Amino acid sequence: MIDFYSKVAELKNTGKDLVIVTVTEKQGMGPADVGKKMVVTEDNEAFGTVGGGSIEYYAREKCKEVIKRRESFTEKYCLFDREVKVDDGEVKLNMACGGHVTLFYEFVGPKQYVYIFGAGHCGAALAKVLRPLNFFTTIIDERKNVIDALDDSANVKVNMGFVEYIEKVGLPDNRYIVVCTPSHTNDYNVLNKVIELKIKPKYFGMLCSKKKVKDYLERAFETFGNDIDLTNFYSPIGLQTGGDSPEEVAISIASEILSVFYGKEALSSHMRDSVPENQKYFKK
Repeated sequence: MIDFYSKVAELKNTGKDLVIVTVTEKQGMGPADVGKKMVVTEDNEAFGTVGGGSIEYYAREKCKEVIKRRESFTEKYCLFDREVKVDDGEVKLNMACGGHVTLFYEFVGPKQYVYIFGAGHCGAALAKVLRPLNFFTTIIDERKNVIDALDDSANVKVNMGFVEYIEKVGLPDNRYIVVCTPSHTNDYNVLNKVIELKIKPKYFGMLCSKKKVKDYLERAFETFGNDIDLTNFYSPIGLQTGGDSPEEVAISIASEILSVFYGKEALSSHMRDSVPENQKYFKK
């Protein structure tokens, strides 16, 4: 028999999104006793139970919605109908035992997942800034000595080629990507690979000068055509705070990430907006 809370802690450390489902109320008969718990992962693995049968199957399916929404909520169920349907605010389930049950779906996971390509001064500082903000960070660098020198600020540290990581491990859609490798060639290669594979990040930032981003965008559209959507591409990266030390740059980037996360994209201080000729690329 697994220790429920130890299992939750173990799963959290892997960086997976989870949902803890708890029976909070019960009226009448049925196997779903108050206090029963089940944890469901983003891979739809389940541990524990909220009573079995239709209610548990439905709860596991409902967890997919919870993970997509990244929000917690409560739902009530009637356990005596022949089909699953919502009626008067309650979901009716095909369970002959009868009664009413309330389940609380608790989303457990970071705000978002941030992939940092480049573990140099700015990348390392960014991981340190993001950790207490509840972002799950993976930092990738092909230089073993640089990866080995990192502290434990990043949740995951990977010694692998930048493009190799994308090709072998992959990048899910709707994640946050920060590119700050030690060379512009590597930066461009990462960006090109993301475009080539049609990955759709929620935020896609590159650390570089105004001139470099202008050059890159011209080359990108020449290579991939005019149909690529760089709406979520931010470069020069960060908000215009004025600081240029690695720590100040990290705060600038983290602030921009937070502005995107909280839907504050109308801010007038994004550094990418300081390059007027590039607006035709960023906003279609």
